[in-house]
Amino acid sequence: MFIQTESTPNPATLKFLPGQSVLDTGTADFPVAEAANASPLAQRIFAVEGVTGVFFGTDFVTVTKADSVEWDHIKPALLGAIMEHFQSGDPVMAVDGKAASGHADHDGEDGEIVSQIKELLDTRVRPAVAQDGGDITFHGFDRGVVYLHMQGACAGCPSSTLTLKMGIENLLRHYIPEVTEVRPVAV
Repeated sequence: MFIQTESTPNPATLKFLPGQSVLDTGTADFPVAEAANASPLAQRIFAVEGVTGVFFGTDFVTVTKADSVEWDHIKPALLGAIMEHFQSGDPVMAVDGKAASGHADHDGEDGEIVSQIKELLDTRVRPAVAQDGGDITFHGFDRGVVYLHMQGACAGCPSSTLTLKMGIENLLRHYIPEVTEVRPVAV
C-alpha cells in the first residue's frame, strides 16, 4: 500500500491519500481525541503523540498537529498507523459512528435562499476546499448573515478568514443578493 501526502494551506495540517475509499459519503470530523470513539482509524491516529485533530473525506484523511511538534517527527508514525488500519480490515467508522452529510437543517421562511446557499456551497466551495483537505458546511442563515462551519484543514487555517471574506462571501453575495455577510462558527 502506498499512501501519498500533500501539504495544505494550513501548515499545521497534512493531507494523507491512502489510494482507496475512506468514507463512502459525507465527512467525519474529530476535532479532539475524545471525539474519536466513533472511529477505529481516528483512534489509531490520535494515538500518535502530537496529533490534535483528524478529519475524513471520501478519499483522504487530514491530520492536524500541535505547533510544538514537527511533521518530520510524526509523519512516519502517522503513515504507519493509517497503513496498519487499512491492512487490518477494521472499519473506518464504528457500527454506531456515522459520517456527517454536512449541512445543518434550516426550517423557516428563508428556505429558498438557504437552498441556493447550500447548492452554491456544494457545487463551488466544497469541492475546492476538499482539495485542500477540509470542508465548509452550512450552519445557519439569519438576517442576511450566513454562518459556516470550517472543518479539517480549514479549521484554524491562517488563510481561512480570507477564504471566507474574499472568496465565499463574494460568491454568495454575487448570486444571492439577500446575503450580506459570511461568518465562521465553532460547533
